[in-house]
Amino acid sequence: MAAARVRSGGRPTLEEVAARAGVGRGTASRVINGSPRVSAQTREAVEAAVAELGYVPNRAARALAGNRTDAIALVVPESETRFFAEPYFSDIVRGVGEALADTEMQLLLTLAGNDRERRRLAQYLTAHRVDGVLLIAVHADDPLPELLEQLGMPSVISGRRHATEPLPSVDSDNFEGARAAVDHFISRGRTAIATITGRLDVYGAQRRLDGYRKAIAAAGLDPDERLIAPADFTEEGGARAMRQLLDRRPDVDAVFAASDVMAAGARQVLRESGRRIPDDVALIGFDDSAVARHMDPPLTSVRQPIEEMGRTMTRVLLQEIANRTEERTEERPRIVLPTELVVRESS
Repeated sequence: MAAARVRSGGRPTLEEVAARAGVGRGTASRVINGSPRVSAQTREAVEAAVAELGYVPNRAARALAGNRTDAIALVVPESETRFFAEPYFSDIVRGVGEALADTEMQLLLTLAGNDRERRRLAQYLTAHRVDGVLLIAVHADDPLPELLEQLGMPSVISGRRHATEPLPSVDSDNFEGARAAVDHFISRGRTAIATITGRLDVYGAQRRLDGYRKAIAAAGLDPDERLIAPADFTEEGGARAMRQLLDRRPDVDAVFAASDVMAAGARQVLRESGRRIPDDVALIGFDDSAVARHMDPPLTSVRQPIEEMGRTMTRVLLQEIANRTEERTEERPRIVLPTELVVRESS
């Protein structure tokens, strides 16, 4: 081992690792870069040589040789205020971080909530400063996915923009989650069931509204449009929508809010109006975030596996990056993770 260190000037080389393992330089490189196209025996031999020689890969040289940056961007097209107010985003980041923990990839978090930030992001991506992009909470008219397609940038989107989304996507089952929430109200004898939607230029919010409508229709209840109030996934938006609902239908006896944060805003307005939860008005949110667990009363909520969504998105993106030079012969991944209604005292 000492002789090997002397020959390489004190720092073991890839060639020395290959010689010690009894394999070619290319094979040693594939093992070190995590390629699955090597046998278990070969992998063990190379890993043993790496440990014996104390070999440390030169990441900069490896990235340059492979035209890689060893970095991915997590892009959230929202304002800083919204990002830090909504638990959904922090849970996604946690899941992404866990999936990257055993890799050498760096994570760059980018908020693009205004035109200036978007222009700067477009310039950054055009320069190929990252190997791939994770997109979160993209609106239907957002041009960023098209830019990524034009650049040939490996990308994965959380929440499709529409039913025929061309990018690889990972989402939760928004439709079934909403339908389960309304079915729960119906099973408890509620009949004037309202919903507070998220921004309807977000496909996931549309699907939650679709699930609400489907459950109302299946139960034979009156599909009164006055019981549908659009909002924007914020607490203030939830409060405004709840006031509208009370003005339109004072007899409302249940509210499905398309996020826990909006449910918190609705709860405040219900209390101010003298309504008791759940005696007078039952309430359900969506996400099953910390907001739901800490509300008074604790909030029934549709749990979507947000951290798992972050982990799954990252795994899909890493695979897209690994396969980017290969001709695509199969349909891009579209993964939908199941949701679960978590029943608490609010309903």
